[in-house]
Amino acid sequence: MATLDDPFDPLPRALDPGASASLEETHARVLESAALRALFPRPADRRGFLRAAGATTAAGVLAEFFPFDALHALAQEPAAPEKKELEIGFIPITCATPILMADALGLYQKHGLGVQVIKTAGWAVIRDKTLDKEYDAAHMLSPMPLAITLGVGSQPVPYRVAAIENVNGQALTLALEHKEKRDPAQWRGFRFAVPFDYSIHNLLLRYYLAEHGLDPDKDVQIRVVPPPEMVANLRANNIDGFLGPDPFNQRAVYEGVGFIHLLSKELWDGHPCCAFAASDEFVRGMPNTFAALSRAIVDATLHAARGENRAAIAKTIAGKSYLNQPEEVVSAVLTGQFDDGLGNRRDVPDRVGFASFPWHSMAVWILTQMKRWGYVKGDVDYRQIAEQVYLAADCGKVMKELGATPPAETYAPYTIMGKAFDPAQAERYVRSFPISRG
Repeated sequence: MATLDDPFDPLPRALDPGASASLEETHARVLESAALRALFPRPADRRGFLRAAGATTAAGVLAEFFPFDALHALAQEPAAPEKKELEIGFIPITCATPILMADALGLYQKHGLGVQVIKTAGWAVIRDKTLDKEYDAAHMLSPMPLAITLGVGSQPVPYRVAAIENVNGQALTLALEHKEKRDPAQWRGFRFAVPFDYSIHNLLLRYYLAEHGLDPDKDVQIRVVPPPEMVANLRANNIDGFLGPDPFNQRAVYEGVGFIHLLSKELWDGHPCCAFAASDEFVRGMPNTFAALSRAIVDATLHAARGENRAAIAKTIAGKSYLNQPEEVVSAVLTGQFDDGLGNRRDVPDRVGFASFPWHSMAVWILTQMKRWGYVKGDVDYRQIAEQVYLAADCGKVMKELGATPPAETYAPYTIMGKAFDPAQAERYVRSFPISRG
């Protein structure tokens, strides 16, 4: 039996939900541990060998007796999924494009799966159905797996992000009656909608308001409204604006009830929005299924990232089974050629982008804002949580398998509204804001 005092035994770390090693690294450690046990069945003999040789030299000695390279290569071959028939929930927004195009292009089948994608009413429903195991995996807002793992808004259940669905692709839309109120200083008393508390939309809206001197908890109202209901609420004068996902910003312009005040990329160019996520129980219990899902999603994301595919994608996902939106509205979002409701025809090719890599630094920024606004209390181990939830190494491996080049690092600095963010100084960053609950 494995013991924690065995210095060469990788199993305690491999079974640790907080371990940041990739699945490939875990496989390697397990193979080396098994080889050591085969040569030295008695724990005392193993420890004696390691003391005499040292762990690094010991690994080299073992390699002389065992074909690790071949075994590692075999371990990386796609294995048959443990479960082939799956249900994945999605919200009908353009952020879901990789999930939807993996269905439309037959990529789930290509990677050995039969997947039913299920249109879902709102993010709380997505969360609850994955927690209740009605959905095997789901389209989630990028902060949601962090919040669920920490027990913010639900019981704490470890979740994992296999890939980021999209970057940018959101906007702050205001009712037409506010065309002459473009200065946020004029917005005191405004009622805003966001799709969920634990969303990049809520965090970016709060950031934007606070940078203009407005306290988002005192000077305005922010309420949660499911994305498909945002335009109707704007038309009914229940809200003055929303920072929400597309195609609903463009739909507000299309219906003549709102205008695009700014695109979210104008706040933070390249920000994460949605993610593809599953519970840690699913990831560990069905590793082959999870790997196949990851390959299908990253495959579809690479397809969606190419500008030449956007018009065809718009035609595909605009239909009733997916977004159920006018094709011209979806095309305006995906191509970046759109009317803003202010009489301008704009050309912004990167209005929405598709990039799979789940940067750990993205998770750290999200956590700083969750602490800033009081969603997370007390000390936060930003790095540990980010690396536990965002599976950067595994996504990078899938990207390589599909011919893409992942980043060499998992942390990067950002600039949000002109303010520098260094993920290595997360707590100092939180304390730097004059308007804060943290």
